[in-house]
Amino acid sequence: MTGQILPLRPLAASEPGVPVGQQVHRDLRQRIIRGELAPGTLLSEAEMARSFGSSRQPVREAFIKLAEEGLVEVRPQRGTLVRKISIKRVMDIRFVREAIEANVVHLLASQPEPAFIADLRAQIARQREVAPDAQDVFMALDETFHHTMARAIGKTYAWDVVESVKAQMDRVRYLSFADFPISRLIAQHEAIVDAIETRNPKGAEEAMRAHLREILKDLPNIAAARPELFDMEEVQVTP
Repeated sequence: MTGQILPLRPLAASEPGVPVGQQVHRDLRQRIIRGELAPGTLLSEAEMARSFGSSRQPVREAFIKLAEEGLVEVRPQRGTLVRKISIKRVMDIRFVREAIEANVVHLLASQPEPAFIADLRAQIARQREVAPDAQDVFMALDETFHHTMARAIGKTYAWDVVESVKAQMDRVRYLSFADFPISRLIAQHEAIVDAIETRNPKGAEEAMRAHLREILKDLPNIAAARPELFDMEEVQVTP
């Protein structure tokens, strides 16, 4: 479908009370992250407005926000195009996310609460129940796991920063699922929780850094296997 304007319909029914621009942004963001909209796909402002029963203004605002995340390119008079994955942007985002989350778990390990640890253990148990091919389910649980830790020490704004920039990283994560067993991710989550529970701030920080650096191992192989999805001028990957 690359290079064509797709007649998209919303992934879910319109939500009363939720601004249309926010719904369009979330809908298209999910599709791009999942790879349902490949790089080069043209998005129609008019078609999306018709799909959501709105004017074109909120759709235009959603496109601008997606452009700020590096997911689309808005070309005046020519349309909006899904962008290739920027390796440089993925690596920059990983750096920011690691800096924030390593500090989060360091603080958590200083004074771990039993109820909080029990919550994380229960989340890991639910992660183990996910089918190997259920990417959406596992990624939602993974998101909750990381968000729970940030929220536990009142760093919700820090997580909002991570959430606002990690879309490019999530695109790569979706591509890596076929070759990256969920069991390995769960084992890494357990290592983080173990270090927090045993009041080992340095160990918790190291476990989180190791977890988030997995993408350094996966990204070169994924880019080589699917070059049409990546900006191939940025194939040199360094930590």
